[in-house]
Amino acid sequence: MTNPQFRTGYIAIVGRPNVGKSTLLNYLVQQKISITSKKAQTTRYRINGIRTDHQSQCIFVDTPGFQKQYVNRLNTAMNRVVTQSMQDVDVVLFVIEAARFDQRDGLVLKLLPKDIPVILVVNKIDCLADKNVLLPFLKDMGEQFNFAAIIPVSAVQGTQTSELLETIRSYLPEAAPFFAEDEYTDRSERFIAAELLREKLFRLIGDEIPYSTSVVIEQFQQQGHLRKIYASILVDKSGQKAIVIGKNGEKLKLIASQARKDMEKSFGHKVYLEVWVKVRSGWADNAHVLKSLGHE
Repeated sequence: MTNPQFRTGYIAIVGRPNVGKSTLLNYLVQQKISITSKKAQTTRYRINGIRTDHQSQCIFVDTPGFQKQYVNRLNTAMNRVVTQSMQDVDVVLFVIEAARFDQRDGLVLKLLPKDIPVILVVNKIDCLADKNVLLPFLKDMGEQFNFAAIIPVSAVQGTQTSELLETIRSYLPEAAPFFAEDEYTDRSERFIAAELLREKLFRLIGDEIPYSTSVVIEQFQQQGHLRKIYASILVDKSGQKAIVIGKNGEKLKLIASQARKDMEKSFGHKVYLEVWVKVRSGWADNAHVLKSLGHE
């Protein structure tokens, strides 16, 4: 850690929704920091994941998927996180899907900085039915922008992530680490608890609930090795509340149970969790609510 050639820096991970940015972050850090689901823009906040080894400290900045589909204060705030995150970093990872590049990716491409190294990360190569399409695709992408490097990977399987890390490291400045060796995120347990609950909500209910659903931690108490957590799920309509609760409350019990298990795994201690569902219409356009959730 005192090596004079030790390198430390920030790396922004950007791209459209559902290209695997959060999965990539979690693999690189080897910890579940950013939640994942098939629902677009599951990630709503700037989340830092920290990987430290004997050569470097990489501080990865996970960002929401940039898109223009939803027009409300929440989406505006999330898009602002993406653009701001690219301003004060040492490297940018632009993540796209293998053999797939559309106008949504093009929107992000136009935002990429010209004065910071940008590495094109072509994810999901494990999902390609025909591997022969990869090389022509990489060649075509190389003509779209002056990328510092183009690296095909599989964030799920970890394919070529070592090569990606080596390339990132070569662009980081020589500097002492900013965080302790055992730190893997700058986010609190309270924040992680809310995210893990929201992940289970999206995974277990999916398309039955809208994009505008969120989680608020009302109380987070630590009593010795026990975490007592009281949380609320915010929905727009009473009908959505019924879906989340489910028949005889079974759906909500399942969501809470799975979230609690993930929290205990993440925190390394027992968790007592109580969850309520509250109707708060129009919260995604409510500046006061968004501020309380850390979006503005």
